[in-house]
Formats: sequence, C-alpha cells, structure tokens
Amino acid sequence: MGATADSKAGTADQAHDESSKLKTFLSILRKFVGVADIASVRFSLPAQLLEPTPNLEYWNYLDRPETFASIGTSDDELGRMLEVLRFWFTKDLKYVKGKPCKPYNSTLGEFFRAYWEVDGTKPINGLANGDTNGAAIISNNNENPVKVCYLTEQTSHHPPVSAFYIDCPERGVSARGFDQISAKFTGTSIRVGPGQHNLGIFVTLENRDNEEYQLTHPSAHLGGLLRGSLSITVADSCYITCTKTRTKVILQYLEEGWVGRSQHRVEGVIFRYDPANDNKVRIKDIPQSDVLARINGCWREQIYYTLAGSSEQHLLIDLIPLFPADKIVPPDNLQLPNESRKFWSQVTSSIIDKQYGQATKYKQEIEERQREKAAERKAQNEEWQPRFFTSAVTPLGKPDLTDDGRKTLEALHKGDFHLEESSSTGA
Repeated sequence: MGATADSKAGTADQAHDESSKLKTFLSILRKFVGVADIASVRFSLPAQLLEPTPNLEYWNYLDRPETFASIGTSDDELGRMLEVLRFWFTKDLKYVKGKPCKPYNSTLGEFFRAYWEVDGTKPINGLANGDTNGAAIISNNNENPVKVCYLTEQTSHHPPVSAFYIDCPERGVSARGFDQISAKFTGTSIRVGPGQHNLGIFVTLENRDNEEYQLTHPSAHLGGLLRGSLSITVADSCYITCTKTRTKVILQYLEEGWVGRSQHRVEGVIFRYDPANDNKVRIKDIPQSDVLARINGCWREQIYYTLAGSSEQHLLIDLIPLFPADKIVPPDNLQLPNESRKFWSQVTSSIIDKQYGQATKYKQEIEERQREKAAERKAQNEEWQPRFFTSAVTPLGKPDLTDDGRKTLEALHKGDFHLEESSSTGA
C-alpha cells in the first residue's frame, strides 16, 4: 500500500512540476505575442525549462535509421518513392513516443556526430503486379549490419541555421539539408515551420543514377500551453518530389475530427508530374489518370497505401511497436570542446541533478562567452567559417561538405572517433 501511495505521489509531483514549468514558459512567451519570428530572436530560457538535450543531437531525422538505409532497394520507381515515405513517417518518432521538449540553443561552430548500426527493411518490389507480399514491414534481412552516419554543425547564429549530412555508402544513400525553424506565438499555441534556408531534406540514391528526392516540412502547432500538457498537431501540406522519375507526393495532414478531437490523420497521393510545370499542390487537383497510389492512415499509428486501380490497402509502416533507435557517439575522452555533449556537459549534469541555479549560471557563462567571441570577430573584421560545411547557409538548401567534413564521415564509417581540434572553432 505504501509503495503504491508513494508511486502515486511521485507521479503527482512530476505532473505538478511539468505544469509549473509550462506556466513559467507561458509567462515568458507572452512577451513575444505579435513578434513575427521568435526563433530568430533566440531568447534565453532559464535552465529549469530546458530538457538536458543539445539541439543538434535532437534534430537528426534518424529515429529509425533502418528505414533510411533501405531507401533505393526497390527496383520499381513507385517502390522507391514508397521507401522514401516509409522513412518520412519514422524520422520524427520522438514526437510520437515522447513529449515535445525545448533543447539547448546551438552555438556557432558547435557540432554533433554519431552513427547507427542497422539491419535493413524489405524492398517494396513487384508493384506492377500488385505483388507486395507484406514487403513494407520492418524486418531483419540477414544481411550484415550497415552504418548510417550523421554529421551536423551550427553554421550561422543570425539567423540560427545548422547544416547536416547523413550517409550510408554501403547502400548508396545519402541526405543533406539546412535546419532552421520559424516560430510564432499566437497566444494559445506556437506555430513552428521551416525557415527561409530550410528547403527540406534532400535524399540522393547513388546506385539509382543519383535520383534525388526533396522532402519539404509541414508547419506544426505546439499546443497545450494553457492546460499544462504539451502536444503537437499538424494541419498542413508537404511535398516529396523526384524530378528524375517524374513522381511527386502530396501529403495532407488533417488534425481535427468531427467532434473536435485530434485524429492525427494523413492523406496523400503519389502521381506522375511534369517538373517543368509543377503546379499541383492539392490532392483534389490530381487527375485520376496520373495517380500511382494513395496514402492514408494515422501518422502516430499505421500508414497504408493503395495502388491505382485497386481498393486493397497495403501496410506501409506500423509505428506502434517502434521506438527511437539508440545512437553510437564518441566516448567523452574523444569529444572535442565544441562537440555538443561535451560543450553542454556542465549544464546537462546540473539539470539532471536538479541544480537549476547552477545550470543557469553555466548556461549564462556560455552565452556571454559567445557574445565576447562575436564582438572580437567584429572588431577584427573577421568572418567566421564552418569547419565541416563549405558555407553558412548556401548552396540553396543543399550544403556541401568540406574536406574535413568528408574525412570525419569516412572515419565514422570505420568507427574511428579521433578528430583533431580546429584552431578556428567558434564555440
């Protein structure tokens, strides 16, 4: 009886703590009503309102890296687009299985690297014959595990932008892009969308004549601030295009049910399109003759596809049994001072120990050090340059790696975390 009572008390205390955090967060946010983009303001939160997670580690799109490694295994153009979609619906599994959180603001020159060892998923083949044979179910395929490697760096502070690169050379698949968000507080929720430099995720299939897929991000709403329970809803459209195969996807997220309760529904269509005349942005505008398949389901549970000319649904992905996969990161002694986990280690350990005053002190020291370095660069008329990427916000949407960036990824593939410290780090 005593243990049960203690457990209930602990749960109640935790719920009270979270509610108190949100009330404090809300009182801070109210200062930003009417501000066009609060993400560009980069306001500083007290440590007790933060989750002990670096921003660069948090945004990695690899919650289920085996779905990424399996893009391009199908010999069918439609099958490859479905493999891209399978990755799409798993890339942010953290929101489905966990609570939204506010990680640390990244600092200029901060970086993060990691890799995952994964088995593959079955290819989606035989679509012309309707022979899917349960092909979309996640499974081990008895192949040797492959590495999916990830490298990201904060390349700009004003505006806040980070570049990332994902690579799985054993499978000939890679991805890159810029991460930047815009955010506006409406008074009851925060609307979060891609910033001007964030044109989506660009996936390239080397073994398929360098087919490239552009995956754009929808806007989402972070709600529940008033009732003390954060939740994410999506009610927007997003697009996936491949100019080489001339296929496109429109996904429409539908959040409100007829009784006003969020259903987390998504509908979509895969169709043939003309890249030179790409003017179709609504599902209802697609001629039936161009439709290859339709998508429907709940983006928190199961997603299905139906081939054109058929009424039979096939499972694309079941998210219910899936949880974010564990990543492999450098041991503490091999992390550089501007590597995310080491850079924020004092703040992290203080938050975990609930020493919020000490955590805030460490955080303020970091922020003051960044301001001093920025002032020094300005006084000396120096322009900061990223280490792993060739530029802060260009080329448009698709960052290029420097020699250091390529060598760092190659070392990750070998399981080698040794990296020399750069003399020009900004963090």
